[in-house]
Amino acid sequence: MRTVVIVLSGMLLAAPGISLAADPAPAFAPTPETTVQDEWSFSFAPYLWTAGISGDTAVFGLPEVHINQSFGDILADIDFGFMAAGDARYGPFSIVTDIEYVRITSDAATPRGVLADEVDLKSVTFTALVGAGYTVLEDPNGRLDVIAGLRVWSVETTISFSGGPLGGISRSDDATWVDGMAGVRGVYSITPTVYLTGWGLIGAGGADLDWDVMGGVGYKWKEWLSAFIGYRALGVNYSNDSLTQDVIEHGPILGAVFRF
Repeated sequence: MRTVVIVLSGMLLAAPGISLAADPAPAFAPTPETTVQDEWSFSFAPYLWTAGISGDTAVFGLPEVHINQSFGDILADIDFGFMAAGDARYGPFSIVTDIEYVRITSDAATPRGVLADEVDLKSVTFTALVGAGYTVLEDPNGRLDVIAGLRVWSVETTISFSGGPLGGISRSDDATWVDGMAGVRGVYSITPTVYLTGWGLIGAGGADLDWDVMGGVGYKWKEWLSAFIGYRALGVNYSNDSLTQDVIEHGPILGAVFRF
């Protein structure tokens, strides 16, 4: 089997079915030419992210298994995915949210490949980000916000071995933790319809390290509708007495932004 992450906000995906998650700060929309300081504005950004994954995961009492798949192995292993991101702004203040649920089945490898002939890996991941932002730089063409918030992770992993010394062994474990996150997000219009957008977040807490970066270019179709494409990478390094989750996901991202 091959490994891939495909997440489509607001829709359900079904396919023969690793993702260990994601949490974008919704900075996709272009800056309006004029900013109304005393009114709320909102944006909603459904998007598609095709991400390869590499790293190590383990459950209590079993050796680590290694994952290494490119984002080109698309549509192979995802069972189910749901994602939704939103943004609310009042003058220089903003609130950002993101929720994701992903369930994936894939294969992996044991160290040196001698402990088992085949390793099946099932992962269920839920993440939720809530943050607040403040605009520190703004002009008619662009805006830069600093943001801070909390990201909640909930991960359940099942590892099953076939063949070799560990053949027939299967175990599951789960963990929930919270990381404090901080960073920047920005958008800059290079023409009336074309803009650059991106973010960078880093944090820790329950995890030793939690980070998320994205850069992209967008096109403004109407005042209330934009489209964007870019590249995103996310990493998390978490471990406790029974579960290890040390992975990096990266790949193209595209979607739409609705403003109201």
